[in-house]
Amino acid sequence: MWIDRQHRFDFNTSEVAFTHNGHKIVGTLATPRRPGPHGLVVFIHGDGPSNADSGGYYLPIWESFARAGYASLSWDKPGVGRSDGDWQSYSMSDRADLALTALDAVVGRPDIDSNRIGLWGVSQAGWVLPKIANRRPGIKFIIAVSTAINWSDQGRFNHRAELAHEGATEAEIAAAVAHEDAISSLLERNATYDEYLALVRDTAGTSGRRDPPMSEQRWRFAAINHRSDARADLAALPDVPVLLQIAGQDRNVDVAETEAVYRELLGERLQVRRYPDALHSMVRADLGLGGLRFWGTAILRPRAIYGDGFLADGEAFLEALQLLAE
Repeated sequence: MWIDRQHRFDFNTSEVAFTHNGHKIVGTLATPRRPGPHGLVVFIHGDGPSNADSGGYYLPIWESFARAGYASLSWDKPGVGRSDGDWQSYSMSDRADLALTALDAVVGRPDIDSNRIGLWGVSQAGWVLPKIANRRPGIKFIIAVSTAINWSDQGRFNHRAELAHEGATEAEIAAAVAHEDAISSLLERNATYDEYLALVRDTAGTSGRRDPPMSEQRWRFAAINHRSDARADLAALPDVPVLLQIAGQDRNVDVAETEAVYRELLGERLQVRRYPDALHSMVRADLGLGGLRFWGTAILRPRAIYGDGFLADGEAFLEALQLLAE
Protein backbone atom coordinates (compact mmCIF):
# COMPACT_ATOMS: atom_id res chain seq x y z
CA MET A 1 0.00 0.00 0.00
CA TRP A 2 1.06 3.59 -0.65
CA ILE A 3 0.70 4.55 3.03
CA ASP A 4 2.85 1.60 4.04
CA ARG A 5 5.56 2.69 1.61
CA GLN A 6 5.52 6.20 3.10
CA HIS A 7 6.45 4.71 6.46
CA ARG A 8 9.33 2.58 5.16
CA PHE A 9 12.34 4.67 6.06
CA ASP A 10 15.65 4.13 4.33
CA PHE A 11 17.86 2.99 7.20
CA ASN A 12 18.45 -0.09 9.35
CA THR A 13 17.82 -0.16 13.08
CA SER A 14 19.28 -2.15 15.95
CA GLU A 15 18.75 -2.07 19.69
CA VAL A 16 21.47 -0.68 21.94
CA ALA A 17 21.35 -1.32 25.70
CA PHE A 18 23.63 0.00 28.43
CA THR A 19 23.59 0.75 32.15
CA HIS A 20 23.61 4.22 33.68
CA ASN A 21 23.42 4.90 37.41
CA GLY A 22 22.32 1.31 37.96
CA HIS A 23 19.45 1.53 35.48
CA LYS A 24 19.11 -0.28 32.19
CA ILE A 25 18.72 2.21 29.33
CA VAL A 26 17.62 0.96 25.93
CA GLY A 27 18.11 2.86 22.71
CA THR A 28 17.97 2.60 18.95
CA LEU A 29 20.81 2.92 16.48
CA ALA A 30 19.64 3.86 12.97
CA THR A 31 22.33 3.19 10.37
CA PRO A 32 22.55 3.83 6.61
CA ARG A 33 21.89 0.78 4.48
CA ARG A 34 25.16 1.19 2.62
CA PRO A 35 28.38 -0.21 4.10
CA GLY A 36 30.10 1.72 6.89
CA PRO A 37 31.82 2.91 8.86
CA HIS A 38 29.35 5.75 9.30
CA GLY A 39 29.52 9.01 11.13
CA LEU A 40 27.29 9.23 14.20
CA VAL A 41 24.74 11.78 15.40
CA VAL A 42 23.77 11.44 19.07
CA PHE A 43 20.22 12.67 19.69
CA ILE A 44 19.36 14.61 22.85
CA HIS A 45 15.66 14.88 23.62
CA GLY A 46 13.78 17.95 24.72
CA ASP A 47 11.48 18.00 27.73
CA GLY A 48 8.94 15.28 28.47
CA PRO A 49 8.75 11.47 28.48
CA SER A 50 10.29 10.77 25.07
CA ASN A 51 11.03 7.34 23.65
CA ALA A 52 13.95 6.72 21.30
CA ASP A 53 12.26 7.91 18.09
CA SER A 54 10.14 10.54 19.87
CA GLY A 55 6.90 8.90 18.79
CA GLY A 56 8.06 8.71 15.18
CA TYR A 57 9.06 12.38 14.98
CA TYR A 58 12.75 11.55 14.51
CA LEU A 59 12.30 8.96 11.75
CA PRO A 60 12.44 11.30 8.74
CA ILE A 61 15.38 13.11 10.38
CA TRP A 62 17.25 9.81 10.80
CA GLU A 63 16.53 9.03 7.16
CA SER A 64 17.93 12.36 5.97
CA PHE A 65 21.04 11.88 8.10
CA ALA A 66 21.45 8.34 6.73
CA ARG A 67 21.48 9.79 3.20
CA ALA A 68 24.37 11.99 4.34
CA GLY A 69 26.23 8.93 5.61
CA TYR A 70 25.48 9.27 9.31
CA ALA A 71 23.99 6.87 11.82
CA SER A 72 21.69 8.23 14.54
CA LEU A 73 21.67 7.13 18.18
CA SER A 74 18.79 7.82 20.54
CA TRP A 75 17.24 6.13 23.58
CA ASP A 76 14.10 5.88 25.64
CA LYS A 77 14.41 8.33 28.50
CA PRO A 78 14.81 6.74 31.95
CA GLY A 79 11.42 5.37 33.00
CA VAL A 80 10.02 5.55 29.46
CA GLY A 81 9.40 2.56 27.20
CA ARG A 82 12.19 0.02 27.53
CA SER A 83 14.33 2.05 29.95
CA ASP A 84 14.38 1.92 33.75
CA GLY A 85 14.67 4.86 36.13
CA ASP A 86 13.00 8.28 36.26
CA TRP A 87 13.97 11.02 33.82
CA GLN A 88 12.54 13.66 36.16
CA SER A 89 15.24 12.87 38.71
CA TYR A 90 17.95 14.00 36.26
CA SER A 91 19.76 17.31 36.23
CA MET A 92 21.04 18.66 32.92
CA SER A 93 24.49 17.51 33.98
CA ASP A 94 23.08 14.03 34.62
CA ARG A 95 21.56 14.08 31.15
CA ALA A 96 24.97 14.87 29.68
CA ASP A 97 26.51 11.98 31.63
CA LEU A 98 23.81 9.67 30.31
CA ALA A 99 24.57 10.72 26.74
CA LEU A 100 28.28 10.08 27.24
CA THR A 101 27.49 6.60 28.54
CA ALA A 102 25.31 5.97 25.49
CA LEU A 103 28.11 7.14 23.23
CA ASP A 104 30.55 4.76 24.93
CA ALA A 105 28.12 1.92 24.20
CA VAL A 106 28.54 2.31 20.43
CA VAL A 107 32.01 3.77 19.93
CA GLY A 108 34.30 0.96 18.84
CA ARG A 109 31.71 -0.73 16.68
CA PRO A 110 33.11 -1.46 13.21
CA ASP A 111 30.17 0.33 11.56
CA ILE A 112 30.77 3.61 13.47
CA ASP A 113 33.51 6.08 12.56
CA SER A 114 34.68 7.49 15.89
CA ASN A 115 36.26 10.46 14.10
CA ARG A 116 32.88 11.72 12.83
CA ILE A 117 30.69 12.07 15.92
CA GLY A 118 28.36 14.98 16.60
CA LEU A 119 25.27 15.97 18.51
CA TRP A 120 21.67 16.87 17.66
CA GLY A 121 19.28 18.27 20.24
CA VAL A 122 16.00 20.10 20.55
CA SER A 123 14.62 22.64 23.03
CA GLN A 124 15.70 21.66 26.56
CA ALA A 125 18.72 19.95 24.98
CA GLY A 126 20.21 23.43 24.72
CA TRP A 127 21.35 23.00 28.31
CA VAL A 128 22.81 19.55 27.59
CA LEU A 129 24.54 19.75 24.20
CA PRO A 130 27.43 22.06 25.19
CA LYS A 131 28.02 20.10 28.40
CA ILE A 132 28.54 16.94 26.36
CA ALA A 133 30.89 18.64 23.89
CA ASN A 134 32.90 20.20 26.72
CA ARG A 135 33.31 16.84 28.44
CA ARG A 136 34.01 14.72 25.36
CA PRO A 137 37.04 15.64 23.26
CA GLY A 138 36.50 14.88 19.60
CA ILE A 139 32.87 15.96 19.18
CA LYS A 140 32.90 17.36 15.65
CA PHE A 141 29.66 19.34 15.37
CA ILE A 142 26.39 20.33 17.02
CA ILE A 143 22.93 20.74 15.48
CA ALA A 144 20.76 22.76 17.87
CA VAL A 145 17.02 22.91 17.16
CA SER A 146 14.83 25.50 18.94
CA THR A 147 17.19 25.45 21.93
CA ALA A 148 16.72 27.55 25.06
CA ILE A 149 19.19 29.74 26.94
CA ASN A 150 17.83 30.37 30.45
CA TRP A 151 15.24 28.25 32.32
CA SER A 152 13.38 31.11 34.03
CA ASP A 153 13.44 33.41 31.02
CA GLN A 154 12.18 30.61 28.79
CA GLY A 155 9.29 29.83 31.15
CA ARG A 156 8.31 33.48 31.33
CA PHE A 157 8.46 33.85 27.54
CA ASN A 158 6.38 30.71 27.04
CA HIS A 159 3.67 31.93 29.42
CA ARG A 160 3.42 35.29 27.69
CA ALA A 161 3.46 33.83 24.16
CA GLU A 162 0.87 31.13 24.82
CA LEU A 163 -1.54 33.50 26.54
CA ALA A 164 -1.14 36.12 23.82
CA HIS A 165 -1.84 33.41 21.22
CA GLU A 166 -5.01 32.50 23.13
CA GLY A 167 -6.15 36.13 23.11
CA ALA A 168 -5.51 36.95 26.77
CA THR A 169 -5.56 40.56 27.87
CA GLU A 170 -2.42 42.37 28.99
CA ALA A 171 -3.72 42.26 32.56
CA GLU A 172 -4.15 38.49 32.36
CA ILE A 173 -0.68 38.10 30.89
CA ALA A 174 0.85 40.29 33.59
CA ALA A 175 -0.88 38.21 36.28
CA ALA A 176 0.44 35.00 34.72
CA VAL A 177 3.99 36.33 34.58
CA ALA A 178 3.76 37.49 38.20
CA HIS A 179 2.56 34.02 39.17
CA GLU A 180 5.48 32.45 37.29
CA ASP A 181 7.89 34.78 39.05
CA ALA A 182 6.41 33.78 42.42
CA ILE A 183 7.03 30.11 41.57
CA SER A 184 10.60 30.97 40.58
CA SER A 185 11.10 32.66 43.94
CA LEU A 186 9.95 29.50 45.70
CA LEU A 187 12.42 27.45 43.68
CA GLU A 188 15.23 29.89 44.48
CA ARG A 189 14.74 29.41 48.22
CA ASN A 190 14.35 25.61 47.95
CA ALA A 191 10.71 25.66 49.02
CA THR A 192 8.80 22.43 49.53
CA TYR A 193 6.16 21.03 47.23
CA ASP A 194 3.53 21.83 49.87
CA GLU A 195 4.59 25.48 49.79
CA TYR A 196 4.17 25.43 46.02
CA LEU A 197 0.68 23.95 46.32
CA ALA A 198 -0.22 26.63 48.89
CA LEU A 199 0.86 29.32 46.42
CA VAL A 200 -1.25 27.77 43.67
CA ARG A 201 -4.23 27.55 46.02
CA ASP A 202 -3.84 31.14 47.26
CA THR A 203 -3.56 32.57 43.74
CA ALA A 204 -6.31 30.46 42.15
CA GLY A 205 -8.36 32.55 39.79
CA THR A 206 -5.86 35.42 39.68
CA SER A 207 -2.90 33.97 37.80
CA GLY A 208 -4.32 33.94 34.29
CA ARG A 209 -3.31 30.28 33.99
CA ARG A 210 -5.54 27.28 33.39
CA ASP A 211 -2.92 24.59 33.79
CA PRO A 212 -3.29 22.20 36.73
CA PRO A 213 -0.56 22.26 39.40
CA MET A 214 2.60 20.40 38.49
CA SER A 215 3.11 16.99 40.06
CA GLU A 216 5.52 16.48 42.94
CA GLN A 217 7.89 14.71 40.53
CA ARG A 218 7.78 17.69 38.19
CA TRP A 219 8.39 20.06 41.11
CA ARG A 220 11.51 18.10 42.03
CA PHE A 221 12.66 18.23 38.40
CA ALA A 222 12.19 22.01 38.35
CA ALA A 223 13.99 22.33 41.69
CA ILE A 224 17.00 20.49 40.27
CA ASN A 225 17.13 22.42 37.01
CA HIS A 226 15.64 25.88 37.45
CA ARG A 227 19.04 27.60 37.44
CA SER A 228 19.93 26.16 34.03
CA ASP A 229 21.60 28.65 31.71
CA ALA A 230 23.53 27.73 28.57
CA ARG A 231 25.85 30.74 28.39
CA ALA A 232 28.85 29.48 30.37
CA ASP A 233 28.86 26.10 28.62
CA LEU A 234 28.47 27.74 25.19
CA ALA A 235 31.36 30.12 25.95
CA ALA A 236 33.59 27.15 26.82
CA LEU A 237 32.59 25.15 23.75
CA PRO A 238 35.45 23.74 21.64
CA ASP A 239 35.91 25.18 18.16
CA VAL A 240 33.31 23.04 16.38
CA PRO A 241 30.73 24.07 13.77
CA VAL A 242 27.22 24.64 15.10
CA LEU A 243 24.01 24.68 13.09
CA LEU A 244 21.18 26.52 14.84
CA GLN A 245 17.73 25.81 13.40
CA ILE A 246 15.02 28.13 14.69
CA ALA A 247 11.28 28.30 14.12
CA GLY A 248 9.55 31.48 13.09
CA GLN A 249 6.43 30.76 15.17
CA ASP A 250 8.04 29.40 18.32
CA ARG A 251 5.94 30.06 21.42
CA ASN A 252 8.08 27.90 23.73
CA VAL A 253 11.50 29.48 23.33
CA ASP A 254 12.57 33.07 22.65
CA VAL A 255 14.53 32.17 19.53
CA ALA A 256 15.61 35.78 19.01
CA GLU A 257 17.43 35.61 22.36
CA THR A 258 18.85 32.19 21.48
CA GLU A 259 20.22 33.44 18.17
CA ALA A 260 21.70 36.58 19.75
CA VAL A 261 23.48 34.61 22.49
CA TYR A 262 24.75 31.98 20.08
CA ARG A 263 26.08 34.65 17.70
CA GLU A 264 27.81 36.50 20.53
CA LEU A 265 29.47 33.41 21.99
CA LEU A 266 30.11 31.25 18.92
CA GLY A 267 30.98 33.77 16.23
CA GLU A 268 31.85 32.53 12.76
CA ARG A 269 31.52 28.83 13.58
CA LEU A 270 27.74 29.34 13.84
CA GLN A 271 25.32 28.76 10.97
CA VAL A 272 21.69 29.83 11.42
CA ARG A 273 18.70 28.58 9.47
CA ARG A 274 15.21 29.97 10.04
CA TYR A 275 11.85 28.40 9.22
CA PRO A 276 9.15 31.09 9.19
CA ASP A 277 6.35 28.55 8.76
CA ALA A 278 7.35 26.31 11.70
CA LEU A 279 6.30 25.90 15.33
CA HIS A 280 8.73 25.14 18.16
CA SER A 281 8.77 21.44 17.22
CA MET A 282 9.61 22.38 13.61
CA VAL A 283 6.18 21.10 12.59
CA ARG A 284 4.50 23.32 10.01
CA ALA A 285 2.32 25.92 11.70
CA ASP A 286 -0.52 25.36 9.24
CA LEU A 287 -0.79 21.76 10.50
CA GLY A 288 -0.82 22.61 14.19
CA LEU A 289 -0.18 19.83 16.67
CA GLY A 290 -2.52 16.94 17.36
CA GLY A 291 -5.34 18.00 15.07
CA LEU A 292 -6.84 16.26 12.06
CA ARG A 293 -4.58 18.00 9.52
CA PHE A 294 -1.47 17.12 11.49
CA TRP A 295 -2.34 13.46 11.92
CA GLY A 296 -3.55 13.15 8.36
CA THR A 297 -0.24 14.51 7.05
CA ALA A 298 1.78 12.43 9.53
CA ILE A 299 0.04 9.28 8.28
CA LEU A 300 -0.04 10.05 4.56
CA ARG A 301 3.17 12.10 4.13
CA PRO A 302 5.30 11.88 7.31
CA ARG A 303 8.24 13.70 5.74
CA ALA A 304 6.02 16.71 5.01
CA ILE A 305 5.17 17.67 8.59
CA TYR A 306 8.28 19.84 9.07
CA GLY A 307 8.93 23.44 8.15
CA ASP A 308 10.09 23.92 4.58
CA GLY A 309 13.80 23.16 4.29
CA PHE A 310 14.30 21.76 7.81
CA LEU A 311 15.24 18.22 6.76
CA ALA A 312 17.28 19.35 3.76
CA ASP A 313 19.33 21.84 5.78
CA GLY A 314 20.37 19.27 8.39
CA GLU A 315 21.34 16.84 5.65
CA ALA A 316 23.30 19.49 3.75
CA PHE A 317 25.16 20.52 6.92
CA LEU A 318 26.36 16.93 7.44
CA GLU A 319 27.28 16.50 3.78
CA ALA A 320 29.37 19.66 3.90
CA LEU A 321 31.23 18.38 6.96
CA GLN A 322 31.96 15.15 5.13
CA LEU A 323 33.41 17.05 2.17
CA LEU A 324 35.66 19.07 4.49
CA ALA A 325 36.92 15.86 6.09
CA GLU A 326 37.88 14.27 2.77
